[in-house]
Amino acid sequence: MDATIIGAWVATGLTLFIFSFLYKDNPLFKLAENLYVGVSVGYTIVKTYDTVIVHLIWKPIVENHEWTLLIPVAIGLLMLTRYVPKAAWLSRYAFAFIVGVGAGLAIPRTVSSFILKQIEDTVRPLLTLVPGEGAAFSWNLLNPASSINVIIVLIGVSSVLFYFFFSVEHSGPGKTVARTGVMFLMIAFGAAFGYTVMARMSLLIGRLTDLIEYSDPSYGRPTLWLALVTIGTLIFLSRRAHGEPPDHH
Repeated sequence: MDATIIGAWVATGLTLFIFSFLYKDNPLFKLAENLYVGVSVGYTIVKTYDTVIVHLIWKPIVENHEWTLLIPVAIGLLMLTRYVPKAAWLSRYAFAFIVGVGAGLAIPRTVSSFILKQIEDTVRPLLTLVPGEGAAFSWNLLNPASSINVIIVLIGVSSVLFYFFFSVEHSGPGKTVARTGVMFLMIAFGAAFGYTVMARMSLLIGRLTDLIEYSDPSYGRPTLWLALVTIGTLIFLSRRAHGEPPDHH
């Protein structure tokens, strides 16, 4: 049997087993869940061994004589001393080095991406200079650097910052500014939530597309047959559960 057909049957079966959780928790769902977790962990371990140990450590050191790689190897071995109670104190040096280097690399990038970039977008000029025409006001909402978008960003940032400024009572005009900040926050949260939902919907569409594609006779119609097997198994398990005497303990 072709490997593609086998893969279609396996993918269809696991997808239908996962969808069976929509009915209720059952052994089919647990089987698919355990297989997914086990295969993912096994694949990660094998891929990590092949990528890190073989291609990034063993071959460069043995074949290319890159002896400087022994330093990260030693740091990694120091981390493993965590599992040896008498030598666990050595792992502190490895963790301190990794945390220090990680923080040193992450902090500048975070400041640049989440602080300086936000400041740059907030202080853009309201008017743009057009050669031969002088200062011009752009109403194009599709252009992030247009004048109208600069005003919207400026109002949004200022109102949100004022909302979190609790040293001044939010009453009168301040209440209006604070409510404006809340509106911008809700729009931002809604956009983030909508993006997350759409990402999950794309995964669902992908699974449903595979189920429709694998219903083709060229694959042996695994969607049809495995759907019948899944439904029959759920009916059998449901009748079996109703037929068992209640547990008084």
